[in-house]
Amino acid sequence: MHIPPVTAVTAQECLLFYLGRMKNNFDLNQTPLVVIWEVTRACDLACFHCRASAQPNRNPQELSTVEAKKLIDDVAELNPPIFIFTGGDPLKRPDIYELVKYAADKYLHPAMTPSATPLLNFDSLMGLKRAGLRRLALSLDGPTPETHDSFRGVSGSFDRTLQAMFWANAIGLPVQINTTVSRRNIHDLEKILAVVRNFRIVMWSLFFMVPTGRAEAEDMPSAYEFENAFATIYRLAQDVPFKVKTTEAQHYRRYLLQHRVAENRERAMENGVPGILPINEGKGFMFISHAGEVQPSGFLPVSAGNVREASVQEIYRDSEIFRQLRDTSNLLGKCGECEFREICGGSRARAYALSGNAFSEDPTCLYSPRAKTHSRTLRCTNERQCRFK
Repeated sequence: MHIPPVTAVTAQECLLFYLGRMKNNFDLNQTPLVVIWEVTRACDLACFHCRASAQPNRNPQELSTVEAKKLIDDVAELNPPIFIFTGGDPLKRPDIYELVKYAADKYLHPAMTPSATPLLNFDSLMGLKRAGLRRLALSLDGPTPETHDSFRGVSGSFDRTLQAMFWANAIGLPVQINTTVSRRNIHDLEKILAVVRNFRIVMWSLFFMVPTGRAEAEDMPSAYEFENAFATIYRLAQDVPFKVKTTEAQHYRRYLLQHRVAENRERAMENGVPGILPINEGKGFMFISHAGEVQPSGFLPVSAGNVREASVQEIYRDSEIFRQLRDTSNLLGKCGECEFREICGGSRARAYALSGNAFSEDPTCLYSPRAKTHSRTLRCTNERQCRFK
């Protein structure tokens, strides 16, 4: 696929447009936009790309029901716009309906990412809706049973996913579709969308693979494949009635700005590009593991503290790891020199997975900074802290 040229658009134009027109009073240093809690690592699927390397049985280190409610109280004080129950498979916890209701009663608008197994049925979806679940996020990684089920490691997952989408539509439970993008399916995005179009959804979220957990580096797309995928996503997003977003593809924001400004500078400058926030690991994003470890994301498995010992507010706002990640002057290599670093910043999880240093450049970006600056060095007290080892 041909990548549309944007050579006539300067980074300065994009940045002036973004900084001058984007209205955002949300302080990412104080409050994350997204808090994800891995309620369990138990899961009956065996996905090849699983971040958590999930197992069939629950771990005894999981937060108890009492501890879970204390965590929800704590998150409610932080008041993030988005709160997600994930796993493993959240439905493997017998108390999940109680916890969803507790979160809903705290006005956290809970969402959930269950696995497509026999636990996900009409009765469980009705139970989740009655408990106050506000959004159901389901994974669809291929346009056919063969491709999707090969991702998930269990036959029948594709059919169960579509059945759950049908049931959710029937009972009025908003649906989000998550697609993990790897070399196995990066050329099938349009076909996957053709399946999704048969249902009512509110968002299609594309997770670009990070080689952590079971995921292997050879399945990660190249920088050129990323850019081609961006072109496909941008084209497809023009003709759908729902939102399309990317995760662990922070440089799609750069692509989006370049192309929207290139297509119509005057209209772009007047109207702005809604929905672009400089979210990154530890910057507007926080992940809590099944054992209570607070991490910058689920794909960056470095603990900044534990909810059994400190509040999520304290960890998010004041921990050294989170503070370092929110400071773009710490970025190294091409990411540190890039004009788009405040908007993008590259995937810190991918940099860590591939180099062992969370501040290294993201190797999946084709963009070359136009104005090279002096080499940046990471400002922290020692190499161990810089590399989070």
